[in-house]
Amino acid sequence: MSGVDVKLVLRSTRVVTPEGTRAASVLVAGGEIEAVLPYESEVPAGARVEDFGDDVLLPGLVDTHVHVNDPGRAEWEGFWTATRAAAAGGITTLLDMPLNSLPPTTTVGNLRVKQEVAAPKAHVDTGFWGGALPSNVKDLRPLFEAGVFGFKCFLSPSGVEEFPELDQEQLARSMAEIAGFGGLLIVHAEDPHHLAAAPQRSGERYADFLASRPRDAENTAIGNLIAHARRLNARVHVLHLSSSDALPLIAAAKAEGVRVSVESCPHFLTLTAEEVPDGATEFKCCPPIREAANQDALWAGLADGTIDCIVSDHSPCTTDLKTPDFASAWGGISSLQLGLPAVWTEARRRGHGLEDVVRWMSAGPAELAGLSRKGAIEVGRDADFAVLAPEETFTVDPAGLFHRNQVTAYAGRTLHGVVRSTWLRGTRIAADGVLTEPTGRLLERNH
Repeated sequence: MSGVDVKLVLRSTRVVTPEGTRAASVLVAGGEIEAVLPYESEVPAGARVEDFGDDVLLPGLVDTHVHVNDPGRAEWEGFWTATRAAAAGGITTLLDMPLNSLPPTTTVGNLRVKQEVAAPKAHVDTGFWGGALPSNVKDLRPLFEAGVFGFKCFLSPSGVEEFPELDQEQLARSMAEIAGFGGLLIVHAEDPHHLAAAPQRSGERYADFLASRPRDAENTAIGNLIAHARRLNARVHVLHLSSSDALPLIAAAKAEGVRVSVESCPHFLTLTAEEVPDGATEFKCCPPIREAANQDALWAGLADGTIDCIVSDHSPCTTDLKTPDFASAWGGISSLQLGLPAVWTEARRRGHGLEDVVRWMSAGPAELAGLSRKGAIEVGRDADFAVLAPEETFTVDPAGLFHRNQVTAYAGRTLHGVVRSTWLRGTRIAADGVLTEPTGRLLERNH
């Protein structure tokens, strides 16, 4: 270690690294990981030591699917509250979705507005997706050059009028443009024709809402997306997969060499349609939470690598928009602070370890977005960490959540995994629910 000014040594009997979990001392200097050494290694002169005992040291989580809604709908969520919730939940990097804010991130000028609003409020590192609309093909390359991590589109109505969906011809046009400069298209894949043909009933019955968003809508949209990606040699990513029926199609496309990846979300992996009470629209999201057998198949898709990552799709709203009518209530699950314990609770029950959770919730999302400094405890990466007590449990109290509107589908659930502290580039930003002033940076692609 000669010549390296190591300021901090983090020790644990359980450090999750790409090579496995082991007792280790992680040396930090200049906000980076300088070395990962045996636990008993001699501490460099002048370095401060933090020993976490048997609590697990994980790489900070990366959440590439967060709706912050700021500016314009900041009463739904804002950068200050969202990034505090992220930090409290062990997330050190998030990417903001391009819609639900006003303006949406669909031009370089709009991106700059978002960045200006986010800069003083970000408790964790924050980047931005751009949006692909029917009218903004000309804006895609400039947005890419301005640093967005890729482009989101909808194939069915988004729920907000300023972010219209793409039809198949428009999808092909945007995809061809994005493939031309080596970008990534991320897609809300539900087919509008299948949705229009499904029974639409208002009311409080969850079964009626579930019937209005059939699996065929997802399966057809994903099949069409794969066909376009194959033809154009484009890189595409399926957002928030809920229909396990699409897994064989995705696996076959991957095996064939089509550049497709896929994510799922904590709510699809931990909540089931059978347990949703009528009128409980805190469980409403699109696509919807499906049946327990479907969930089992999603877990199988995670285990075999067909599903690449787990991200929150944190999509909050004001409490009044969660009316008891599933047809009219805003669709979105608030889970930013709870994703790690929710997923860990179910993963451990199904025989998975924390190394799997790290692969799905840190390394996988970092790889998706090209965040080469994030997602692992190894030399040269940012010194971003979460310290977890995996055997401890807690019961979710909405009053203890940092996101702006304290509505959550996880209320009253007992979860395994207490986040003790969160570290961003070697600085502790959250400890036992107490947060520091914001020190997050705004991230741009390839910077």
